[in-house]
Parts: sequence; C-alpha cells; structure tokens
Amino acid sequence: MPEISVTIITYNEEKRIADCLSSVAWADEIVVIDAYSSDNTPEICRKFGARVIKHKWPGHIEQKNYALSQASHDWIFSLDADEVASPELATQIKKLMQPAQPAAAAGYFVPRQTNYLGRWIKHCGWYPDYKLRLFDKRVAHWGGEDPHDSVICKGKTAKLTGKLYHYSFDGITDHLDTIDRFTGIAAAERHKKGIKANPVQLALRPPLTFLKMYFLQMGFLDGIPGLIICILSAYHVFIKYAKLWELGKEDFNHREHRGKTK
Repeated sequence: MPEISVTIITYNEEKRIADCLSSVAWADEIVVIDAYSSDNTPEICRKFGARVIKHKWPGHIEQKNYALSQASHDWIFSLDADEVASPELATQIKKLMQPAQPAAAAGYFVPRQTNYLGRWIKHCGWYPDYKLRLFDKRVAHWGGEDPHDSVICKGKTAKLTGKLYHYSFDGITDHLDTIDRFTGIAAAERHKKGIKANPVQLALRPPLTFLKMYFLQMGFLDGIPGLIICILSAYHVFIKYAKLWELGKEDFNHREHRGKTK
C-alpha cells in the first residue's frame, strides 16, 4: 500500500493548527515546516506526532517545495494550516491508496469550501475552489507566482468529491492585513519580471472584478459576507496594481536621479 506524507507549512498558527492536524491523524507521516514561529505552533504539532523542521522563510513556493524534499513518501497530501480535511475526503484518499485499487491519476483536485465571517461561502467564485493537493511528488512540484502557489503535475489528474474546509480569516481586519501583505508580495514578483501597471488596469480591473464576482458568480447569494468578499477582492486587485505602479515610479525616479548626478 502506498504511504502518504502530509505536508504543512506554518508560522504562528497555534490557534488553527490543532484542527488541521487532527483531521489528518490517519496519515503515515506528517511533516511540518515551521518558519521559526514565536508561539506554541511547533509544540502543538509535536503533540500530534508531526515531524517539525524549522526552516527560514524563502517564500510560499520555495517553502512548500522544501516540504516535499523532506517528506519520506512519494504520495503527498498538502494542507495549509487553516485547512481541515473532511472525513469524506480522508476516506476517499485512504481508498485510493489501497493495493486493490491503484491510483488512477498522478494528482487529485479536491473541492475547497471557505468559511468567512461565520458563513460557508457557496458563490463568489470561491466554491467549488478546486485545489490540487493530493499528488505523487515524483511527477509534481509547487509552482505559480508568490503568494499564489499551485501544484504543477506532469501526470494525469482527476477530481475527488470530499471537501477540504478552509477557515480563512479571523475577521475583516485580518483580511485587510492579508491583502496588504499578499499584494506587496505579488507586486514585487511582477516588478522583478519587468511587468508594469498602467491607468487602464487601475481604473478597470477592480470594478470588473467586483461585477464578475458579485453578479456573474452570484456573490449576492452569500449575503453580507458575499458582498464584503466581492468588495475586498476588488480592493485587493486595485492595491496590487497600485503597488506595482509605485515600484515602477520609484525605478523611474531613481534612474532620473542617477542621470542628473552624472
């Protein structure tokens, strides 16, 4: 029977990590890569039998690929610290690993459902939010653009039906803090690639994001939490491009200053 390693990256997740770990207690191995938490996250993880490895934070993608390198088994089930595997998902994964039923794919997408402000979100483009989280690391690795990582799998993929529950933010303030942090990372990544922001992106992308999520993806059916999600998603887009524009402006000013001093 193929064995499974669960991989989780953490930093100060003492409030959430216990629920995450208890939902994967059935795994053959749990590997936690901790970016030197200052709270009790490592101690809680060890109580659940996890192997905790401290590793300086290099970025989301690099940290998750490092986790793969530390896993003992080829099959990986990757979770974030604020996610919980449902019993149905656990049953499906264990069935897939049975010798009598060899895995039909090299990677499996799972539907993720987010709890936001006490409500399970069913629209806004947030559900079903399929994520490739179960995969054979011999043919898969983490890629994408920080902070939005994704698994790149060279083999065949399939979908499971068991849910992955996502307990996203502690509240609106936490959501805003995450937007500030993630937009800074995303803008810096794009700036490194030479991508620039323009007035059209700043003016049109945010309202188009809201219209898409609230009307086309029926975010209005999720009540006030849905409205807040759509507004803050549009704000997220605006701030990302504003920060990207700011980085470009700083480069321009720096070049102009160097030209005047020559």
